[in-house]
Amino acid sequence: MSKVIVCDGNEAAAWGACLSRPDMVAVYPITPQSSLVEYLAKFIAEGKMTADLMDVEGEHSVLSVLHGACLAGARTYSATSAQGLAYMFEPYFRTPGLRLPMVVSLVTRDSVSPTCVWGGQQDAMTVKEVGWIHMYCETQQEICDTIPIAYKVAENPDVMLPVNVNHDGNYLSYGVARVELPDQEIVDSFLGEKNVNWHACLDPERPMAVDPLTGGAGGVGPSTFVRYRKGLCNGMQEALRVIEEAHEDWGRRTGRYWSPLIEEYRMEDAETALVTIGSMTGAAKDAVDEARLDGNKVGLVKIKTFRPFPIARIAKALSKVKAIGVVDRAVNFGWNCGPVFQEVLGALYHLPVRIPAMSFIGGLAGADITVEHFTTAILRTNRLAAGEMASQPVWLNEND
Repeated sequence: MSKVIVCDGNEAAAWGACLSRPDMVAVYPITPQSSLVEYLAKFIAEGKMTADLMDVEGEHSVLSVLHGACLAGARTYSATSAQGLAYMFEPYFRTPGLRLPMVVSLVTRDSVSPTCVWGGQQDAMTVKEVGWIHMYCETQQEICDTIPIAYKVAENPDVMLPVNVNHDGNYLSYGVARVELPDQEIVDSFLGEKNVNWHACLDPERPMAVDPLTGGAGGVGPSTFVRYRKGLCNGMQEALRVIEEAHEDWGRRTGRYWSPLIEEYRMEDAETALVTIGSMTGAAKDAVDEARLDGNKVGLVKIKTFRPFPIARIAKALSKVKAIGVVDRAVNFGWNCGPVFQEVLGALYHLPVRIPAMSFIGGLAGADITVEHFTTAILRTNRLAAGEMASQPVWLNEND
């Protein structure tokens, strides 16, 4: 039978990894991820996990060690955050090109400088174009469930790409909630037999050059390099289908159906809409409910899968509203807006009509985004629908 516990988001992530039976775990502690490392070490010491725990000197080595393990046929797991992700970047950048189906939790944190150790999504948003799949969780239960789902997606032969399962630092990493752990037999049946290195491997029985020098201007170099890049893009697009299938399969087995790409909340007759991502969504839904009581026809679209970006689903969900407010927990410095806002604008381009949208930025460096902040966003989006222009982002915590 399933087991119900009360735990924080980092422990929920550790349980999700434990239930997925990785062969090797390599992690290096960094706030707000550190307790996740401790939970994993405890599970291995107590025999709950049979994985090898690699004691390495930093995040660059963490992912480098796991590259070798994955190429040798191991299912692997890691977690990091912020400056740890920055230190990990060189092997992180190589992972999708090698088509290694790894799972790494990002316990999202704002970036330095100024020096900050509190939650935000700047770290994950900064690496969004590297080629990893990114899924964002709203609750502790969703964290626990999404990690096995991530392995199912990553190891699908049509995908073979690494997955980041992202949960907000502080608000989810340390926040405590009820979590139901599924039976190990359910997870084992869901994942099936792993086959992570059928395409590229470190195996004396199948000698091959892994990641040889490729490209250049002559011979087969240009076409070969294009084949690699195009193949990665194809894997990303296949992932949209596989992510939906994996979530549906998980729901049938556990009774918990999570929205795989996006979630639509009270969008049936909505005239305006908010777009959210991550743990902020709960407060946003409360604000939507309060606005509805006042006669405001507002809805909400939550993004679960950020990479690959579900362009068609986003465009369809927002196609009938009069104005859109996108709330970000990170900054796109080049566009003077939030990164999710920029992505939504790109999706809206596929519609035959222009729908006005505006950017809201909040929750940076651990700041809270309250129901009152979302109410402000709703009222400002209503003014946008009425014809008022929006040339600058609204910084929700600017006067807190």
